[in-house]
Amino acid sequence: MMFGGGGSKWSSGETEEDDTDSWVVTFADMSTLLLAFFILLASISKVDAVLFEQVKAGIQEGVGKREVKKPIEELKKDTGEVIKALQVEDVVGLGQDQDGVVIEFASSAFYTPGSADIRAEALPVLEQIIATLNEPRYQGFQIEVQGHTDDTPINTAQFPSNWELAGARATGVLRFMLDQGVSKERVLAVSYADVAPKVPNRTPEGQAIPLNQELNRRIAVRIFPKNQF
Repeated sequence: MMFGGGGSKWSSGETEEDDTDSWVVTFADMSTLLLAFFILLASISKVDAVLFEQVKAGIQEGVGKREVKKPIEELKKDTGEVIKALQVEDVVGLGQDQDGVVIEFASSAFYTPGSADIRAEALPVLEQIIATLNEPRYQGFQIEVQGHTDDTPINTAQFPSNWELAGARATGVLRFMLDQGVSKERVLAVSYADVAPKVPNRTPEGQAIPLNQELNRRIAVRIFPKNQF
């Protein structure tokens, strides 16, 4: 008596054990294709670097079953520990955008009103944060220093407008970074004046909101992988 056609695994002499691990090959092929797909996306468009790092690490961990380094996540963790140790969480904010890590310094704590000179008491804070950014493992990160003001006009001999004030503050932080050993190829300074507020400076009726204006007066330092520059 015959059971099944000639192509069945019973008649060919194969056993069930031969197929138990076949899914591993299929899964590995699928993971490789997914990784290639995300690499292709990165080559033709601007990709969310933070999300890409997480997806790439997840795929590699799933295939290789090993821990994968996440430099953006590690940088944020290390910077956060410095800020916490210095107990300056009320004047130094830490977050991230789609490219990397963002550190924000409140102008009220780092400058006197209308000045671009960094307060002496703020220098040790900058020194320790810059020391973290300058560690060998983070040398592949670029640094963009942004100067922001509120919408209150300034018109002095030194700063004819908010553009000059924001630019001078950003450039001052950049120069301090260079003095601390940061390579000049890694940094740039940008003035945003009052055109990129975090929150509205005024009510719909045009009345100033002092608390919001204070939040908008800031130095933002963006740190992101070199290939995102």
